[in-house]
Amino acid sequence: MAGGWTRDGAVQDQIDDSVKDAVSGARARLPAGTSAEYCDDCGEPIPERRQAALPGIRTCITCQSARDASVQHSTINRRGSKDSQLR
Repeated sequence: MAGGWTRDGAVQDQIDDSVKDAVSGARARLPAGTSAEYCDDCGEPIPERRQAALPGIRTCITCQSARDASVQHSTINRRGSKDSQLR
């Protein structure tokens, strides 16, 4: 695909970098270490099967679902083209 002033493959490089950033962010948010016995948010016991499945978990399923629903992603295109930076 012709990109004008861009080199061949530049668009794919942006896509690859965006995917790598998303994967890195997700890995950084993964819990690690010893799991809590009680939820940090509500104090309810965390089931042993959840603790074994996710080492380092700090919340019960209900509280974690609420946290996941409230995550907001950035709408800034850090690696955008010059055209998107001129707007």
